Amino acid sequence: MKKVINFLKDNFILILICLVFLGTRLFRIDSIPASVYWDEASIGYNAYSVLTTGRDEWGEFLPLHFRAFGEFKLPVYIYSVVVSEFFFGLTPYAVRLPAVIFGLLSVLGLYLVVLKITNQKKIALLSSFLFSITPWFFIFSRTGYEATAGLAFFIWAIYFLNKKTLVIATLLFMISAYSYNSFRILTPLILTPVLIYYLYKQSLLVPSKKEFIVVALSITILIVSVIPLYKLYKQDSGLSRLQTVGSKKNIVTNYFKNFSPSYLFLNGDTNPRSQIPQTGQLYYLDAIFLVLGVLYIFKSKNPKLLLVLALLLLAPIPAAITKENPHALRVILMSPVLSTISAIGIYYLTEIFKKQRGKLLTVIVVLYALSFESYMYKFGTEYNKLSSSAWQSEYKEIFKKQKGGCVSDQFAQPYIFALFYQKVNPNDFINTRVLNLVSDWGFSTVASFGSFTFPKICKN
Repeated sequence: MKKVINFLKDNFILILICLVFLGTRLFRIDSIPASVYWDEASIGYNAYSVLTTGRDEWGEFLPLHFRAFGEFKLPVYIYSVVVSEFFFGLTPYAVRLPAVIFGLLSVLGLYLVVLKITNQKKIALLSSFLFSITPWFFIFSRTGYEATAGLAFFIWAIYFLNKKTLVIATLLFMISAYSYNSFRILTPLILTPVLIYYLYKQSLLVPSKKEFIVVALSITILIVSVIPLYKLYKQDSGLSRLQTVGSKKNIVTNYFKNFSPSYLFLNGDTNPRSQIPQTGQLYYLDAIFLVLGVLYIFKSKNPKLLLVLALLLLAPIPAAITKENPHALRVILMSPVLSTISAIGIYYLTEIFKKQRGKLLTVIVVLYALSFESYMYKFGTEYNKLSSSAWQSEYKEIFKKQKGGCVSDQFAQPYIFALFYQKVNPNDFINTRVLNLVSDWGFSTVASFGSFTFPKICKN
């Protein structure tokens, strides 16, 4: 009992951060956003299909990649929703709950990573605090986005990235790559040089048998895991988006758009599903502390801090090679990295004014808390009004009432909402569906199933 009490005392602030995170993410999670988006509906229904039949909506048994609309969704988040739906059924709550759990794991993982890099508990706590309240991460960590799973595993992989736990790190990196598309790009950029470094080091030294096994097993995991991903590249129509950028000039331009002050502090991501409209990805306060944080990193004699900057420079690459930029979801790794840099900046400022350190830190934390309170208030009172159509709430209203008939598919994939909201038996769907021809982009659409039809235009 005494050990438990001491643990609670030693980690009181971190526990408080986690409780605030859970409270703000679970707040009206099933009704804000107003409805599930088509990707959420697809994830939820495919998980429901696996839970009830062992197969996805296409009849594939426990697939490694889910064909869905033809873009081949990655498996980690969907299988986590299978577990969630076992307890809560086919509901928005069940689809979104894993994002909250993965978000919490990211907050905890970031604390451990920063503590390991800086050996400063204050910076680690500040990093987790800022990350837990940043506007960038807020919506993503309470909606059914696969990116939260990828981020959680990626952060924990960074934590285990050392010689003794290299196998664990490699495994977590590859799970991250099977969670979200951005980490299919980032994982090789981080993991390959590390494995080459350890392999080169082994060639110079007389390796112990244990060290050789660790490196060899890590490389084996990487190769075996990459093979299915490579095969998917040949099938994945969603990856055609990677071919829309064109010249190197466009890639460079797209890359730097993700560092635009207007994007970071004023307007944010223009997609209402990613951010409250006309709201920056970060707080105004961050502008000050990001500058101080970068200055401290260059000034510091701790070479490990350069890893933070390296991750910041790598993070925008997945968005840079696609057409839509800036893109908060595809560069989600920037969120914890920028929070860490801001935390370092706060620490630097308090070191400059050592005599007023406690008061200054209190004022800064209070200002951030007030900023988050303002953001939360706007989210709770205005977000659904500003974004309901972006979340396709019209389909929710249609399929909560309509049990059959004609619904136009001109603007989306209405069949998936019918399946989700009416909890259609997966076998009934497979046995009665009629598919349209596959589009030039490789996407699949459903012409009809059961008593529903989905033409471009419904004729009265």
